[in-house]
Amino acid sequence: MDFLTLIQVLDSTIRLATPLLLACLAGLFSERAGIFDIGLEGKMLAAAFLSAAVAYVTGSVWLGLLAGIAASLMLSLLHGLASITFRGNQLISGVAINFLASGLTVLVAQDWFSQGGRTPSLTGGGRFTGITLPFAEALDGVPIIGPIYSELISGHSILVYMAFALVPLTWWVLYRTRFGLRLRAVGENPAAVDTAGISVKGLRFAAVMICGVLCGIAGAYLSTALQAGFVKEMTAGRGYIALAALIFAKWRPWHALWACLLFGLLQAIALRYQNINLGGLVIPVQVMDALPYILTVVILAGFVGKAIPPRAGGEPYVKER
Repeated sequence: MDFLTLIQVLDSTIRLATPLLLACLAGLFSERAGIFDIGLEGKMLAAAFLSAAVAYVTGSVWLGLLAGIAASLMLSLLHGLASITFRGNQLISGVAINFLASGLTVLVAQDWFSQGGRTPSLTGGGRFTGITLPFAEALDGVPIIGPIYSELISGHSILVYMAFALVPLTWWVLYRTRFGLRLRAVGENPAAVDTAGISVKGLRFAAVMICGVLCGIAGAYLSTALQAGFVKEMTAGRGYIALAALIFAKWRPWHALWACLLFGLLQAIALRYQNINLGGLVIPVQVMDALPYILTVVILAGFVGKAIPPRAGGEPYVKER
């Protein structure tokens, strides 16, 4: 693999890791507050559809982004009502959201656009385009540094830079603010938080809503930046991969970044190198496509060491009388 090919693979890695990173950070906020969210996939899917649909109708990708966030927030509110207010099973609620989004997006898309459950292709102002950073063109001819800056760092959409900027921001919020301290505490010992006079429900709803915003951005990125429109089941399991990355990272923001980049790298390699010949043994394209999912199974099987979730995770809080 030559240097330019390596740069191209890493560039694809960043683009493919972005929705995983956003969804992973979304799950981080939710699960740190004690709310397990299997519904990341469904929220991303709903956001991907509505953002693409609104962007196509209005011609504004920013209105599409807001619509995608709104769709994800509605599903987050539904999950919060089911698991926090009515103290239902969080896993079942998340799975129900996934099924709801999977069916509803195709149904509405077919009724709205009559294109087999997809939206028309987005063009012009309906898509997020790449941003050329300062001096990218001037440095393009400089050996090594030029391609890294102009090809790898520059040229991504604003949502990519936003996703990577959210990693230190998430770390700061969780570990350097009073809100973050309370959020982590409510996932470990909600009774102690309640005793201090702080609303457990309020904190958990706040975490679920933050999760909804980030999933909305992730879904909008898929259909308005990574691709040019919505297609059926376009999330392709990314919500579940993000959950696996979250477990791999042991619920820590910086570790989540590297875990998502690893998954993104596997996806980039699978897209670029197909039917690889290793000493006469040809690896089928299906095996390459399955690499990210194989790693997901390996991680969930516990081969990355013991990952201990928040102690109160998945358990509804009942206020003592």
